[in-house]
Amino acid sequence: MLQLLGIDFTSAPRRAKPITVACGHLDGARVVLDRFEHCVDWPSFEALLAHPGPWLGAFDFPFGLPREAISDLGWPQTWPALVRHCAALGKPAFRAALDAYRESRPVGRRYAHRATDLPARSHSPLKLVNPPVGLMFLEGAPRLLAAGVHVPGMHDGDPGRVAIEAYPGLLARRITAASYKSDERRKQTEERRAARSRIIDVLTAERAPPEHVPAPFRLHPPRLVATHGQRQALLDDASGDLLDAVLALLQAATAARHGPPRFGLPAAMDPLEGWIAGCGPDNA
Repeated sequence: MLQLLGIDFTSAPRRAKPITVACGHLDGARVVLDRFEHCVDWPSFEALLAHPGPWLGAFDFPFGLPREAISDLGWPQTWPALVRHCAALGKPAFRAALDAYRESRPVGRRYAHRATDLPARSHSPLKLVNPPVGLMFLEGAPRLLAAGVHVPGMHDGDPGRVAIEAYPGLLARRITAASYKSDERRKQTEERRAARSRIIDVLTAERAPPEHVPAPFRLHPPRLVATHGQRQALLDDASGDLLDAVLALLQAATAARHGPPRFGLPAAMDPLEGWIAGCGPDNA
């Protein structure tokens, strides 16, 4: 059985804010949520990546950087070389390089974007705060490369361990435009709880049989099967980490239903920038 993983990532895992993993599997047109796991440090995350397949994981961090920025900075033009270069820089030099690059650009265009960022409405991987997605790339991508996993369209690795880029907000916004999470206790409101409830209800709702669904929509995320306790945990987690991991799990399920070699990623994706699964008409 192919194990599916949805990973809500952080660039600084710790017990108070671990990397959250939703584990599940496909059951026909449904995805069953098996359990949650928590990686409280880098060794536990690296052990997750090294776990034998077959598995397909959807990881909530940018796999690549904007080609425009890479060219301007004179950094390597292949993904493995770029990842190794950034890892060798280390966090202080990587941060300094991106800070200087942003300052070199016109006001209003400080952040270069990947081709996938604008349609997905995701942050530029050059952003280092609120959220620090650039640091998430710096911590995540080198570990994918070192683990030897297969990154479709970017790097050939172990075909039994497949990693795709996810963005939970992409799926959440198809259900509601309302904010559903916050790490700040004062912002963990009843309105956000109601938004989480709405998302959970839609994800777990019964759907029409696939043969009754128009062909372009048949590969939308399948129905989530979760126990009462799991649903309650998703609702009660005001940080949204559990729900984001489940949203990523559903993106993994859709990629698995597309299958190799592209797992639903567009053939024209930039192998240096990467692509967010489910972004754009090619991933409907």
